Amino acid sequence: MENLELQKIANEVRKGIVTAVHSAKAGHPGGSLSAADVFTYLYFEEMNIDPKDPKKADRDRFVLSKGHTAPGYYSALAQRGYFPVEDLKTLRHLGSYLQGHPCMQHIPGVDMSSGSLGQGISTAVGMAVSAKLSNDDYRVYTLLGDGETQEGQVWEAAMFAGHRKLDNLVVIVDNNGLQIDGKIEDVCSPYPLDKKFEAFNFHVINVADGNDMAQLRAAFDEAKATKGMPTAIIMKTVKGKGVSFMENQAGWHGKAPNDEEYAIAMADLEKVGEALCQK
Repeated sequence: MENLELQKIANEVRKGIVTAVHSAKAGHPGGSLSAADVFTYLYFEEMNIDPKDPKKADRDRFVLSKGHTAPGYYSALAQRGYFPVEDLKTLRHLGSYLQGHPCMQHIPGVDMSSGSLGQGISTAVGMAVSAKLSNDDYRVYTLLGDGETQEGQVWEAAMFAGHRKLDNLVVIVDNNGLQIDGKIEDVCSPYPLDKKFEAFNFHVINVADGNDMAQLRAAFDEAKATKGMPTAIIMKTVKGKGVSFMENQAGWHGKAPNDEEYAIAMADLEKVGEALCQK
């Protein structure tokens, strides 16, 4: 799929995020919007998957380690055809299968339920080991938040992955620079992330703009070509990307827009969509 087409889909994913969080009157738009492009790239270009057969044995696996960005994950899954886009409006509603964090028992396409921050990467490492032991050739992808890398469990998992040379594993860090309490470098700096992952025997790819499809494509192609060690893709992104008043604002980490803000956000995204159609 062409990069422009992927950009258009990512913009629809963003509309789904804003709509879902507004409808729920709760949720995490900031980090969902910063990761919308990588969700789109993974599910529309990179991964071997089939929405008509979500459990097919040779599918690539994805684990959302930063589980609070479920609105972004759900929106991408809906756009890809795993369930109706209309269902995004039921996010966090009583009785809805679209809970605040992904649940593998109830949502088509979800390979692993998200738990506490730090747990998802460990699960992904386990899946990658399983593939190696079974001589299966599926690949495993996991998405972490940059604030999440403050969790010790992340580095235990990284140590094991590097030791076992899991070249079927790709760890993606959504480095938007902000967490719930402010800048991650002020809260508890995990920098330099690239040097840390290198110390754990990862091949590291720094992506200057993780909201750019061409740069994401180059990174994932490089990851696929890397043998004998796991890959960490550290992508610099904009929290709240695409919505004018949410961009680079820590306050939009976990807050829903009101009706007026929702209208502005959707108008912003409509403008982006129109600009993409002119290209």
